[in-house]
Parts: sequence; C-alpha cells; structure tokens
Amino acid sequence: MIKIGHIINPVVVNKSSDLFEAQPVTFETLKTAREFAGGRVTVELFSAQYPEDRVLVPEGFKLTPDLDRSVLDIAEFSIKRKLPFITDILNRLYEASEADYLIYTNVDIAVMPYFYVAVNNIIESGYDAFTINRRTISKEHIENRVMTMYAEVGEPHPGQDCFVFKRRLYPKFKLGKACVGAGRFGKVLITNLICHSDKFKVFKDKHLTFHLGDDRSHKVQGYKDYRNHNEQELYAILLNFKAAGLLNGKPLVERFLRNIERTD
Repeated sequence: MIKIGHIINPVVVNKSSDLFEAQPVTFETLKTAREFAGGRVTVELFSAQYPEDRVLVPEGFKLTPDLDRSVLDIAEFSIKRKLPFITDILNRLYEASEADYLIYTNVDIAVMPYFYVAVNNIIESGYDAFTINRRTISKEHIENRVMTMYAEVGEPHPGQDCFVFKRRLYPKFKLGKACVGAGRFGKVLITNLICHSDKFKVFKDKHLTFHLGDDRSHKVQGYKDYRNHNEQELYAILLNFKAAGLLNGKPLVERFLRNIERTD
C-alpha cells in the first residue's frame, strides 16, 4: 500500500481575508479524503506553521517544528507579509514523514473525498511527479455547506497549487528562497518536478481539487515586489538547471526561461 504525506501551511487571518473562509473547508475536506482512502492508501496530514499559528492547526494534523524565518528576513517589501519559504515547508515534510509520495497544496485548496484514491491511481499508472489544477467554484456555499461544494463541478483554472512527487526526487530539488503566497511560486515547484522526474504531467481537467471564488489576491498591485522576488529566484534556478542540461527536451520550463529573459 502506497503511503502519502501531505503538508499545508495554516495561518491565522482576520475575517477580511479569503483564507478565513477557505481554510476550515480545506481542513475538513482533507480529513474526509483521508478517511475515504482508508484501506487503499495510507495518508498522513502535516502542518508547517509559525508559532502564532499553532492554535489554528486542527486535530488530525501532525505539527512539524515551527517555521522560524520568512521572506521578510532577506528582503524589503512595500507591504509586510510574513511568507515562508517553500523549501522550509517541504524540508519539514521530508524529515517528518517516510511516505513514498509527498504532496504540497496551498492552504486554500480543498479536495474531493476521493482525492487520495485518485492520486494513488495516477501514481500506479507510472507518474513520479505531477500537478493537479484546481477547479473554481462559487462562494455561495460559504456557510459550511461542503456537500454542495463537492457537487459543483466549477470551472477549470490554469494555476498550479497542488504538487505531488516521489519522495526520492526531493533531495535533488533547488527551490532557492522562493516564498509561498506570491506569484511565480508555482513555477518554481513545477520546474523542479519536470526537471527531476521520469514521467510528469499537468492534469488540467480532473475534478479533484477546488477553490472558493477566484479573487487571485496574490496579483494585488501592492504585492508585485513579492512576485518579482520569486521570479528572480525562478530565474536563478532555471539558469542552474540549464547549465546542468536539465532543460533539454523540456519545452515548458524552456518557455519559463525565455519569458523571463524577454521581459528583462
């Protein structure tokens, strides 16, 4: 039986944040999916959190050691946001779990009950790394009506926010100082998945994950400097992989590099 370790990064927010409504849905659906997978897939749920956010982590999630640094420690930004590095989150998952496959999803991404069973089926078909694009549903179900959320098919979304990869790949990753919660973060992770896997795919049409609304708060103009930071980290990673010959025959990541160089 395949064992999966799945980590998220909960954060205490005020009621004006999209995460205030989204996170409880994420917590509930992850636990429901783990129960649904019982007997077919072994699933461990983990949290990577700052000390002040421990209170939010629900029962059923294993707390990893508290995060102790953020992007604010290495750069200046117009609006202060304590965003963790993806490498700190994934390091904690890798060290806490001996699972065969590791998963990171954004904390506002909910999953269908059969999520882990479907992930297991994809793994058994030979993929050692893949991403699953979410579907966007309306916010009309916000009053904790998870069953009606499941029932809404929603609309496809192009962004990457669910990453699955074989454990043995992780020591090869180069993630720089890219932070979660900002633009270009997904490209950093997907670049690593593509360059280090033997069989990779972006699943764009699966009804496996969903998000309430499509506010795209990371695109707020005041957060542009965080996106620029991640883009510079992505550029350095791409140049490193290019020098190692890892971009050859990988058109998607080759395009990432061309697009950055075109705008410089």
